[in-house]
Amino acid sequence: MGTPRNGPGLKVFLGGLAVGVVLLAGLALGMRMTDQRPFCASCHLMQEAAVTHKLSTHANIACNECHAPAKLAAKLPFKAAEGIRDFLGNISGKDVPIPVSLRTRDVVNANCKRCHAMTNMNVASMEAKPYCIDCHRSNAHMRQKPISTRTVAYE
Repeated sequence: MGTPRNGPGLKVFLGGLAVGVVLLAGLALGMRMTDQRPFCASCHLMQEAAVTHKLSTHANIACNECHAPAKLAAKLPFKAAEGIRDFLGNISGKDVPIPVSLRTRDVVNANCKRCHAMTNMNVASMEAKPYCIDCHRSNAHMRQKPISTRTVAYE
């Protein structure tokens, strides 16, 4: 005859499917939450960057929309490696953000160009400087403003 349709195999399959859906939803939520400013600001190392980002023209954009690759397959290992690097910088007692790696600068630059592609079509020479932030340094974190006007004391 055959096995009944509602046997233990079906229950195991549906249970596994439910667990898989819950795990996937949890991972997606965790990924989304760890991309946001409140998570990044939870380390003392990133507090000034978070406050200045909050006051910038890019305040409505999550940190990792700029600071991590856009594609998930590239984002996961990048985010893990940079997260470990930031964590180690934080526990070592650094007071200012550790210098970004060349890899991070390249990712940020690619994201600038991706988001601002329509604007970039009107720029005479996109090759004038190697990185967008060479000219637009103060957009996201107000780096060109005096420290006294951009510290976390003014939050």
